[in-house]
Amino acid sequence: MAEETGGTGLGHRAISMERVEKGVFEVTNARGGTMRIGGGDSADFTPVELLLTAIAGCSAVDVDFITVKRAEPETFRVEATGKKVRDDDGNHLQDLHVRFSVTFPEGEGGDRAREMLPKAIAMSHDRLCTVSRTVELGTPIDAAAAEG
Repeated sequence: MAEETGGTGLGHRAISMERVEKGVFEVTNARGGTMRIGGGDSADFTPVELLLTAIAGCSAVDVDFITVKRAEPETFRVEATGKKVRDDDGNHLQDLHVRFSVTFPEGEGGDRAREMLPKAIAMSHDRLCTVSRTVELGTPIDAAAAEG
């Protein structure tokens, strides 16, 4: 297996999941972080919610790293939405939207950060965010039972 790099650098990524109970799984990353995911009526995030979280989170991190060089935000909120549909292509999301609501302090640094915000969002969307770029490019997924 390839060496796990984790973090934000280039290289192989992987998670592992173990079943806890019907429809509930414990997810572990290469750095030892864990979380539960599930379906149904539990409060755990569903896989679809995690996809929205990954899209919004990836861009939020990009935008934050770019704008914070100019000023610390006073508020930074990101919302990701989509509509789950079932059609001839099966279940999938349509109408994906990511919306940023960010405020910066008054002054020169805040002005520069406000000016940079739309550019940072575009940079993240167009080339930086691995998650949204993967979704938009439609990268194939190889799903199979493990051998052995």
